[in-house]
Formats: sequence, structure tokens, C-alpha cells
Amino acid sequence: MNSIWINSIQNKNHFESLSEDVKTDVCIIGAGIFGLTCAYYLTNLGYKVVVIDKFGIGEKTTGHTTAKITSQHGLFYDYLISSYGEKFAKDYLDANENAIKNIKDIIDTEKIKCDFEYQNSYVYTTKKSELKSIKKEVSALDTLGFNCDFVTKTGLPFEVEGAICFKNQAQFNPLKYLLGLCNSITSKGGEIYTYTTACDVKEESGTYITYTEKGNIESDYVIMASHYPFINIPGFYFTKMYQSTSYVIAVDTKKTLFNGMYINNTSPIFSFRTAKYEGKNLLLISGSDHKTGQPTSYQDSYGILEDEARKFYPDCDILYRWNTEDCIPLDKIPYIGVYSNTTPNMFVGTGFKKWGMTSSNVAANIIVDKIQGKPNKYEYVFNSTRLKPIKNMDEMKNIVVQSTNSLLLDKLKRANMNFDEIANNSGSIIEVNGQKVGVYKNSSGNIYAVKPICTHLGCLLSWNDVDKTWDCPCHGSRFDFMGKNLYNPAFKNLEIYNLED
Repeated sequence: MNSIWINSIQNKNHFESLSEDVKTDVCIIGAGIFGLTCAYYLTNLGYKVVVIDKFGIGEKTTGHTTAKITSQHGLFYDYLISSYGEKFAKDYLDANENAIKNIKDIIDTEKIKCDFEYQNSYVYTTKKSELKSIKKEVSALDTLGFNCDFVTKTGLPFEVEGAICFKNQAQFNPLKYLLGLCNSITSKGGEIYTYTTACDVKEESGTYITYTEKGNIESDYVIMASHYPFINIPGFYFTKMYQSTSYVIAVDTKKTLFNGMYINNTSPIFSFRTAKYEGKNLLLISGSDHKTGQPTSYQDSYGILEDEARKFYPDCDILYRWNTEDCIPLDKIPYIGVYSNTTPNMFVGTGFKKWGMTSSNVAANIIVDKIQGKPNKYEYVFNSTRLKPIKNMDEMKNIVVQSTNSLLLDKLKRANMNFDEIANNSGSIIEVNGQKVGVYKNSSGNIYAVKPICTHLGCLLSWNDVDKTWDCPCHGSRFDFMGKNLYNPAFKNLEIYNLED
């Protein structure tokens, strides 16, 4: 299901697809918040810009976020200080605090009506055993000179043991914000093409050619803003990140709601904020995170969130359900800068974890400065070509093991379910004439069959019975039950089988 953000702008974000070759200064691949923020700043500076996206404006990650604009990225600053030092942590914090101001400046300058409002942001715990980590984070922020508060009372409909409060954070409708950016970009000569798939990027005679299905784009610079980079070499981002799926519900509580944005500090994660929609103030609850490709159930995804809502608002109505993917770097720091050391005029911003609203603005400012040849004081923090020891060795091992299993071992296993055992409205992998086939039966028993091999790097896909999709456990690509690609790094659809042949 679409998010309330996407539904709020239906019939307002139509752009033509690219249909011929074009030439420009900067080609931006991706029309989410990062790509469009880059385009906004660059068109203001007089650069000729072309933006393309495989889908509509902000239809994927940006359009399915909870849209909290905050520098409070969980309990994070004690980790940064212990891992990288106080200056590094302070610069990460300042970069994200500046991003909040930058977003507000854009909204004010362009007069964008996007339901922007300042809110306090909280990380809380309901367990006494976790107070130590909360207070440790407060001490870390005190060390950085940041004004935060330790509190024991919040606006939540339940008691907490303690929480960290960041003041002057914000929330908004991200799709309304993107449309405002689009209006500014096109008014200054920028071109935006939706439903245009980038297939490859190559450097030729000092310029870059971005290849699409119906036209190619020649440019001096390329910005990869496609959420998860789909070009594997150079860059090798598929070895440095994994994708996490999380779920959101929009709830009409039928009661007056609290102020503030909230997230707890340990699993199971629950995130809360309010949102204006069609004259109502809805409660958004998100969480139920898991690595993309891991099997899950309705109860372990949306069900947990619905139970949480009804625990405090028993007469509530669940109006919307949606989910999204986030790229998680192994060392928890986004990758921002040149795509690789061998592609000096090709740039990337990825690995924003679950905090893309501020991270996207940080990334846009760094990359726009690089295109202008200007230094940026925060660039070193997010160095995209860093070669530091992996901080999260356990997750690195998990990625290697999962990729190995999906690439080789799982393909050698015989399918353990035959065709007749697949229930209606469900799917599974079976063997037909020695070949693995991904089969989905809809509620009427109609059959959809695909080759269940990811078109990115050939991993064996897994069936997602909640969303009725085929998901890649290696790098997070997703496909619908008819084989259409939904999320990168894969950009090609799955091969379709006709079982009647």
C-alpha cells in the first residue's frame, strides 16, 4: 500500500519519460530527497541539470519514510566518540543540525507548504536496566557541548524510565517538500524525467554517458542518488552495506495526540510521530525492522505495530500500512563523496541508515561543494572511499555467509515444497524439470511463475508472504510477484516462466 505521503500528492507529480539523447552539466540518477536537493542547489548556482528516476518523484524510500528531520540518530554519539573521537562526533552532529536549518531555509525561500513543524525529539526507554545507556549518551552529548535534556516525563501515553530530548528538531510531509523542490528546479531550467531507468554509466572521452532505455544523457558530472548504487564496480558498495526493511502504520486514534517525535533504544523498536492528513492528526508508528530477505509474518511486522496502537488506543482505526528499505553501512556512517577513486566526477550519497532527511541535505551540500571545487568541513566524516577497519565484524560475517548461501548453497538444495502445497495468496520456490521456479498463487488460484534469481548478482530470492514480493537476502533487491523490479541495486525484471509450455 502507498504511504499517506504519496497519497497526499496523487496526480501532482507527473513528468515525462526521457525519449531522446540529451546533454547537460550534471546528470542525477534518482528523484528522491537526496537527488532533488542536489538538483535544487545546482540549478540555483546556474548549472544545467537533468534528473531521472525509474519511478515517480519520491515513490520509493523518501515516499515511505517517517520523515523525521533530526540529528538524533538513536543512541549514536557515544558510539561516535568511542570509535572516532570527539571532533569527528561533533562534526557529524553539527552537519546534521545544519541540515535542519538548511531544509527550513529552502521551505521559507521557496514558500513550500509541506506541513513543516518544529518538534522535540526523544530517545526513550521503559526499562530501568537501559537507563545506563541513556545517561551515557547524555554525557557524550554534554562532552560535545550540545544542549540536550534527560527527562522522565514525555507526551507518550505510557510511562518511561528516562529519555534524551533534542529540542528544535522537525517533521514534515516529504512528498510535498519534493514537489516544491521540483517546481524550483524546473523554473530554473532543470529537467526531470520519471519512469526512466538508468542501465549503466560509462566515462567516454572525459565525459560521462548515462544509458537509459530510450535515450542517453551526456554530462560532465554524474550523481548516483538511487538509494542503493546499482553499479557494482568500481565502488563495491554491495560489500559495505546491507538493506533493512521496516514497517509503518498510520492510525486514527480518535483522541487528541501528543507532541514530539519518539523512538526507543532497543529491540523491538517503536518509533512515533504525528502527521496531518485530510484534516486529521494521525499517529504514525514504525518499527519491526529486519534484514531484507529474511522471512517474516504479518504478526511480526505490521501486527506488532497494530498491537502497540490498540494497547493505548483500543478504538483506533488503522488507515494505512506501508514499508520501506534503508541502506545500513557496516560502520554506521553514510558514504558521501566520489563514487570511487577512479571516477573523480561521479558522486554518490548512500547508506543513510534510517535518517535520510538530514543525511540527504548533508550529502547534497558536500557534493555540490565538490562539483564547485570548494572544500567542505564535513566531507572527511562521510568519506565514501574510506578504507577503515570494519567496525561491525559480526554483520560483515553475516553478509558473507548469506551471500555465499544464496549464491551457491541454496541453489544446490532441492526445493522442499511441491506445487500443490502452495496455498492461495502465497508463494514458494519449487523444482520443475530440474530448474528452480518461483511460484505465486493469487487468491483465485491463478499462477505467476518467475526465475527466482536476483538480476543484480545472481542470489537466490526468498518469498515475502507479507508484501507478496520476491526479496534478495544478499543486497536487498525486491521484485513483485510478476517479476517487476521494485528496489535496487537490481534494475532488471525477473525472467517470467509459462508453466503451460
